[in-house]
Amino acid sequence: MSSGITLSAATRQNLLSLQDTAAMAATNQNRLATGKKVNSALDNPVNYFTAVGLSDRSSALSGLLDGISNGIQTIQAASKGVDAVTSIVKQMQSVVSQAQSNAATNLPKMQGTVALATQAQADAAGKSIRDTALSKTVLGAAGAGIVGLDSTKADQIKLKAGNTDYTFSIGATDTVNDLVNNINKSGIATATIDNQGQLVVTGTGSDTITMEAGKTAAGVFTADAGELAKLTNGVAFTTSGGTSAQRSALVDQFNTLRTQLDQAAKDAGFNGINLLAGDNLTIAFNEKTGTSQQSKLDVQGNSLSSASLGIGQFKDSNTATGADFAVQNNASLTSASNALKDALTSLKSISSTFGSNLSTVQNRQTFTKEMMNVLDTGAANLVNADMNAEAANSQALTTRQSLGISALSLANQANQGILQLLR
Repeated sequence: MSSGITLSAATRQNLLSLQDTAAMAATNQNRLATGKKVNSALDNPVNYFTAVGLSDRSSALSGLLDGISNGIQTIQAASKGVDAVTSIVKQMQSVVSQAQSNAATNLPKMQGTVALATQAQADAAGKSIRDTALSKTVLGAAGAGIVGLDSTKADQIKLKAGNTDYTFSIGATDTVNDLVNNINKSGIATATIDNQGQLVVTGTGSDTITMEAGKTAAGVFTADAGELAKLTNGVAFTTSGGTSAQRSALVDQFNTLRTQLDQAAKDAGFNGINLLAGDNLTIAFNEKTGTSQQSKLDVQGNSLSSASLGIGQFKDSNTATGADFAVQNNASLTSASNALKDALTSLKSISSTFGSNLSTVQNRQTFTKEMMNVLDTGAANLVNADMNAEAANSQALTTRQSLGISALSLANQANQGILQLLR
């Protein structure tokens, strides 16, 4: 319904211009106040809903960052646990080395009771009984310069200690000195001729040792006790029942370290998950669900303990039982040393796996943060206002309003002239 007031065309045009300017100023002030050019779906449906989707995904990734961070700490805790266990294993190696450096007192020994040379033979040769015996040829008819082993019955010596055996041949011209040297090369026994010209053989380890003289035919070794008696008089190896006090003192030290190893592995958990106690860890990297859509990493745990590493206890005994080690037994100490070396190899493998998993998770953490930044920037580009441009627009609109008011005033001056005539 018309107001009944008639405006000139110029006035009406200026008024419409002022109204447009006021509307633009209102929009401009809203953008300056909110910092956004799209505040609702009414402003720009496409930009608004696209920005909402991007922001929602960024928020979902932000929620995953906490899980990723916990995953990193869990892997780091396990890795530190492996480092601690590795350090303990190296200390245990030191204990084993100490035990090995202390001579065992229970080495098997064979003290021959037959003199391989007589005083008369030594006097004739102008040598000691020992040197005379060492210079004698082993094989051949017994005489002044020959021990007298029959090569048709025995031209080999066989030594056996535990599961290790060593066989060597006696040549036609080999002397007792050659025989002694061959025994020393075996690694399982040492030999010497004492001052009485008697053969003495001592095991290098604590295992029971045997020595035989014989001959091999068709791949089968046949021993001849009578031929060996020409070297030893048939004396068997004996083992003393003594123990090394120094080795005994290391038993508790080794076993305490073993206990500490188990405790270190048990204490390597974080937030209820211990990768060294057999727990597994799943870290999600995206917000999607479903096997084909979800991005994740499954970290497999290890049940780490002294038992799983093959490290038994030290026992102050001469005989090892089960997985334990007999500290008074050289061979058992060698087994302990080998077990610790194998344990270190296993620990290196576990540490390498954790290191690889940690690197993967840290890379995904960095990627997730960067992806969130991309999403947030993309959403902001769709809805955020250019504040510099809006500030400039505000000043321009203020100037435009001032000019519009002035123009409206000028347009009304014609009507004021008519009013003056009417007066």
